[in-house]
Amino acid sequence: MESGLTSLLSVSIDFETSHLFFPHIINWLMVGLFALILVFKVVPFLAAVRRGEETLPILGESMDKFRFFGSIALIAAYFYLMAVVGNLFPYTGYGFLFVSMAFVFLMSMMYMHTRTKRKVITAVINALVAPGLAWFILAKLFQITLP
Repeated sequence: MESGLTSLLSVSIDFETSHLFFPHIINWLMVGLFALILVFKVVPFLAAVRRGEETLPILGESMDKFRFFGSIALIAAYFYLMAVVGNLFPYTGYGFLFVSMAFVFLMSMMYMHTRTKRKVITAVINALVAPGLAWFILAKLFQITLP
């Protein structure tokens, strides 16, 4: 009887695969949430499109090509330049810091419809403070390696 109770109370951990426990849970939760979105949002929307009550939002509407392709170009440049600048200052996180500042500023300017002095100053302050704060918290407080 005691050997059965002892086996219930003993714990063995496989350290080679134990770090995969929570990512598997998160992955299955994400798959379940995606399935719920498909069932409750996408399927009824497509049924309404088929009945003619709704239209697909990407067909027949005008598109802001400058902002669309500009966003894609800025995102691609952001990831590329983060590695390039990060190699100039290895293990400091300056690649993340400097490139994120430029990225946030350029995205703000691209999506700003009317440029006033106040809005541009706000964009500059935001481009300096937000990445700087994120860099300080991640690189200095938590000592997370940034590119």
